Amino acid sequence: MANKEKILIVGSSNTDITVRVRHLPSPGETVIGGDFIMGHGGKGANQAVAVSRLGGNAEFVCMVGNDLFGRNSMEQYKKEGISIANCFVSDKSHSGLALISVDDNAENSIVVASGTNADISIEHIEKIRPLIEESSILLLQLEIPVETVMAAAEIAYRAGVRVILNPAPARNLPEEIFKYLYLIIPNQTELSTMTGIKVTDIESARQGIAVLRDKGLDSVIVTMGSKGALVSNSGMETFVEARKVEAIDTTAAGDTFCGGVCVGLAEGKDLEEAVRFATVASSLAVCKMGAQDSIPYRSEVDCKL
Repeated sequence: MANKEKILIVGSSNTDITVRVRHLPSPGETVIGGDFIMGHGGKGANQAVAVSRLGGNAEFVCMVGNDLFGRNSMEQYKKEGISIANCFVSDKSHSGLALISVDDNAENSIVVASGTNADISIEHIEKIRPLIEESSILLLQLEIPVETVMAAAEIAYRAGVRVILNPAPARNLPEEIFKYLYLIIPNQTELSTMTGIKVTDIESARQGIAVLRDKGLDSVIVTMGSKGALVSNSGMETFVEARKVEAIDTTAAGDTFCGGVCVGLAEGKDLEEAVRFATVASSLAVCKMGAQDSIPYRSEVDCKL
């Protein structure tokens, strides 16, 4: 019988190297930075940590290199209480790295050296087919190959597992993937890329959602930064305002939000309730520097609900 509580995250694992700067550099410009932090990141890993810290039963599948970065990452995931029994280790490439600049407005610029993240293949997904099929929710992102994401989504869909896609970083997707999705969580940039509509406000977000509904998607959450999130579910629409906080670093806010939505759904919340829970979690994440270091624990979120 399927474990209806398990949230499986398949995605990227990176080591983040973050520097504070007064402003993000223009092409050809050198900017003198301030504080330097090296920590654990990668959208897949961030979302796995968010699920675990927020009270979910997280299992993470990624690929790391047989190097110091990879070994450190695996040890960290264990400390976070995340099951990593099905992760892969490769001798062919280095573990993923991300170079992050964060400015005084808490905006960031990120360059990723994918390394082993780019090597997760359909063959690896076939090896974890039983794990996918026994999960309640499969959470995916786009820092691993799209064909790999497609393979995992199809297996989950055919097994009746709820497939949630955070389509980040922004890219065009094959039309076939949309029929496998239970829910998609893009930000404004990602929704623009997928639909060809420039999304700048709630009205243009509605237009983008309409395009996705035409592709067969019933549930969409558009995250809109400090404004909040537009939730569309079975034709019903709700806007959930963001909590007002003093933002320091937005690096893992979106990943925290996605993890929070999954935990909420796994606990039986409806979509709007899950979004409200995730909104509180992400508002706490932007108040600290770093990616995984900034992700709050369940007790912190419950105090703010």
